[in-house]
Amino acid sequence: MTRRHARPRPIPAAARVATYLALGTWTFVVLFPLYWLAVTSLKNPIDVFSGPLYVPFVDFRPTLSAWRYIFVDLRNDTLRPYANTVIVATVSSVIALVAGSAAAYGLARFPYRPRVGAILLFAGSLAVAVVALSLNVPWPAAALGAAALGAGAWRAARARFRRAASNEDIAFWMISQRILPPVAVVIPVYVLFQRLHLLDTRTALVITYVASNLPIVVWLMRDYFRSLPVELEECAAVDGASRYRIFWSIVLPPSAPGLVATFLFVLVFAWNEYLFALFLTSARAQTLPLTIAAQNATRGPQWWYMSVLILIMIVPVIAMAVALERYMARGLLVGAVKG
Repeated sequence: MTRRHARPRPIPAAARVATYLALGTWTFVVLFPLYWLAVTSLKNPIDVFSGPLYVPFVDFRPTLSAWRYIFVDLRNDTLRPYANTVIVATVSSVIALVAGSAAAYGLARFPYRPRVGAILLFAGSLAVAVVALSLNVPWPAAALGAAALGAGAWRAARARFRRAASNEDIAFWMISQRILPPVAVVIPVYVLFQRLHLLDTRTALVITYVASNLPIVVWLMRDYFRSLPVELEECAAVDGASRYRIFWSIVLPPSAPGLVATFLFVLVFAWNEYLFALFLTSARAQTLPLTIAAQNATRGPQWWYMSVLILIMIVPVIAMAVALERYMARGLLVGAVKG
């Protein structure tokens, strides 16, 4: 005799009303700053300082003077930083996603046992190369000398190094680079790009953003790849598929939600980054966060202009998140459920 399922008890009307009130209040709190920015961008300076005027054509007469000032009068000072922000953030996020996903798949599927001594010698070789660069040694000579020194030291002492690291150690070391405060490394990074003659270039920003966001991609995608059933890959390998084919055709398609969510994470980090852009750029490669800060510092809090700059900075990211929302619904739970 089967047991009949009990019908769910109806939610009381008072509970429904309280729920909708809470959700409506939170929606208002979240969306009102965006509405305030949009309304302020349509005001004249006198309307901004006249009090709380929020309804166009009722409280004030809207105008596009602030938009005209930003895109016509200051088009060179606005469009170049905006293009730099779009190019640097997009390119660095794509590179970090491609390289980080490959590294994450390797850490999720292949056991690595690098010797700790080899890692220390590699770090020591890098330190020697950096010191040589600080002494005005040409970077090709510094790199070759450091590599030769490290290889010679490894040949002489490799028998003494027996302790090996694991995949977990590698993953923790990578995420620890993100835990490190950027202000602790900004001066060495500045000196490095100064020696390479890459200051005030998009290349310097792309390299820096890739290096800073790569640990996030590896950490998130590694957990996502671990949640995928390995049996599918084993069946493909039995059928003769190469490791590249398995990664491209078997692993990546079901990983699309994780890839999208991770891409948006690193894109937002690169899009809003301020400290490295402040130190590594001056005019040609300046990004939009620096332009907003300079606008505020030189002209004061002119909110009718600032609101336009802030809107054109945040609207593309919001639009991209809305367009990719169906992928993010699962991607935000990267690695939360293990199969």
